[in-house]
Amino acid sequence: MTSPAPSRFTLRKALGRFCGNRRGSAAVEFALVAPMFFGLLFAIIETALMFFASQVLETITQNSARAILTGQAQAQGGSVAACQTKPNVVMACDQATFKAYVCTQIPALFDCSKLYVDVVSTSSFGSLSLTNYGDSCNFTPTGMQYSAGTSGQVVVVRLFYQWPLIVTGLGYNMGCSNKRLMVATMAFKNEPF
Repeated sequence: MTSPAPSRFTLRKALGRFCGNRRGSAAVEFALVAPMFFGLLFAIIETALMFFASQVLETITQNSARAILTGQAQAQGGSVAACQTKPNVVMACDQATFKAYVCTQIPALFDCSKLYVDVVSTSSFGSLSLTNYGDSCNFTPTGMQYSAGTSGQVVVVRLFYQWPLIVTGLGYNMGCSNKRLMVATMAFKNEPF
């Protein structure tokens, strides 16, 4: 005796069997498992998105720091007016100008108004002192500075961004107050320019 050919699985047939089942056990099982499944799924997506955004912030920091490293961001004439008169050169005489330059590199993933820039320079790595601005729960961006340094000086560029969290209502919270502080850092010694 030959066995019948196996039928092909389709979503339509599966939904038809689900709807046709009047015992209710399938619906009850789905109702019990679905919230955990979707919560886990959304948490995985949010975690992946957050790590992707963190890597993008690192790349933006490296690209922006290159302008300081090569001397393009320092004012040749020593004044803000000199920065604005050289259109073909990246000039950033102050923190707002450098932040505007950084914002030109930011994709739609970020909101530039939530980005904070801190640039510190010193004569050597040993004399470097960085200010702690807090963590996700108590981030206070007051006192951030911009000092791009001169030729041969050690510079640290830090970008801070408060990433909004969505899935915190399900008990999965990677930050504080529905935000996670992302910090990207680049430390280098300026080239002789």
